Amino acid sequence: MAAALAMRAALLRPQAVRLATRPLAARPRALQTSVVRAAYANEKQGPADSLEYRIFFKQQKDGAVVSPWHDIPLYAGDGLLNFICEIPKESAAKMEVATDETNTPIKQDTKKGKLRFYPYNINWNYGLLPQTWEDPAHKNAECDAAGDNDPVDVVEIGTQACDMGGVYQVKPLGVYAMIDDGELDWKVICIRADDPMAAKLNDVEDVEREMPGELEKVRTWFQDYKIPDGKGANKFGYNNKCLNKAFAVEVIEETHTFYNKLRSGARANTEELSLV
Repeated sequence: MAAALAMRAALLRPQAVRLATRPLAARPRALQTSVVRAAYANEKQGPADSLEYRIFFKQQKDGAVVSPWHDIPLYAGDGLLNFICEIPKESAAKMEVATDETNTPIKQDTKKGKLRFYPYNINWNYGLLPQTWEDPAHKNAECDAAGDNDPVDVVEIGTQACDMGGVYQVKPLGVYAMIDDGELDWKVICIRADDPMAAKLNDVEDVEREMPGELEKVRTWFQDYKIPDGKGANKFGYNNKCLNKAFAVEVIEETHTFYNKLRSGARANTEELSLV
């Protein structure tokens, strides 16, 4: 199985290289990232730390309300992706884009009618890739698990905390195949394009060299975070490995295809998700 995975990654690598080496726009990267972030504004509604609290997204140019899941593009050019930060690093409130509410604002997840918190802070910026969807009707044969009915998650390993509701350009570096309650829940490892470490990181081997042990910390955190609540540890497919950038690019493209089928109506919306 390891040999087959290596061969598959090798076949995919040229595609990832093409994405990574696409000519850069004229703007410097840090400025380009700032411009993208400035294109959107947040509007907060309801008291903070309440069941009614929501963060809506608006276009700066005209104030029009947009959906962070549907209206912000996945691809940002130059091999970069747009990342929506739901949970800033070193915080514990379990915030998420409400995929079943109109305009899919960010809200705090609940459990038994109460606001949900992680048992300890998450050590990375966490959020989603827009215009992606993990189809619960599609089973990954290797993991023997189907999608979790959510956009693809991002673990951004940069040095700075992102803003909740912020939109950032990121470089994909790798991906974990987490299996949560029998559902496949991809975790794409990324770094902000304007992070001081970004120039040194292009794939999982770079992360291992420049940030030794960081990927294992990510895996362990997501493996164990439900244990304090009395649940079992999460599992991971592909022998617990963080798969390389080429594999991550394939996952992103596949889930983008699933999303497009859902949004177009080619795949029936049996999960009652908000498509506006």
